[in-house]
Amino acid sequence: MLTRWWQSRVLVRERRRYRQSDWRAARAALPLLAGLSDEQDGRLADLALLFLREKRLEAVQGLQLTARMRLSIALQAALPVMELGLDWYRGWYALILYPAEFVPAREYVDADGLVWVDDEVKSGEAWEQGPVILSWADVAAGRTLNGYNVVLHELAHKLDMRDGPANGRPPLHADMSGQSWAEAFAAAYADLNRRTAAGEEPPIDPYGAESPAEFFAVASEAFFEIPDLLNAEYPAVYSQLRAFYRQDPLARLGAGARPGGR
Repeated sequence: MLTRWWQSRVLVRERRRYRQSDWRAARAALPLLAGLSDEQDGRLADLALLFLREKRLEAVQGLQLTARMRLSIALQAALPVMELGLDWYRGWYALILYPAEFVPAREYVDADGLVWVDDEVKSGEAWEQGPVILSWADVAAGRTLNGYNVVLHELAHKLDMRDGPANGRPPLHADMSGQSWAEAFAAAYADLNRRTAAGEEPPIDPYGAESPAEFFAVASEAFFEIPDLLNAEYPAVYSQLRAFYRQDPLARLGAGARPGGR
């Protein structure tokens, strides 16, 4: 009860920070939020405000963050935990935004104790017990329902890291079967790798073939943006994600919400 009272006080104050015109513009630019009920819409908005209060959004390299940009990021970040709660994002406090793709140029130590420098160009990155880093150009490009959404992707990694390094399996709910999860994801991951190796057009982003952790993040993007395709190609994965996120995007988005939807 104390937590609910405190959140109510916080939300009253945080709502005053943003104009209704900014809310409407940010919300209208995100078709992946289509079909939410009024109750869900209000709950998502509150989660977005609490996200902005708990996480520090830092712009670098001259990027200027507007109110609409902040709300857009927060609404997308809140969607995966709409039925789980912000506690699933505990343990990290900053979201860093570059204007475009970036090179982290940071050192890391591999399993053999060798030190490497990560100089790969990235659109997003999530550090275990550290920040989420995003390219604003890629955030803006992810507003269409095509299965590419860097906000959803990196925050899926954060959910995966709730119990340690990302491995493609976040902490599952008590009513979920670990064996069913493993079987569904292993079969789909093997299929995506086979198709990618054969040069076929994969049903979801081929980057998911990089590792089980990347497959979970890519599948999460598809779950929220192109649920009809994910369910058609990998129905067992869709079923597991529906149980994990406690949402059914296919029911609210259908197949007609995106260009070319079946």
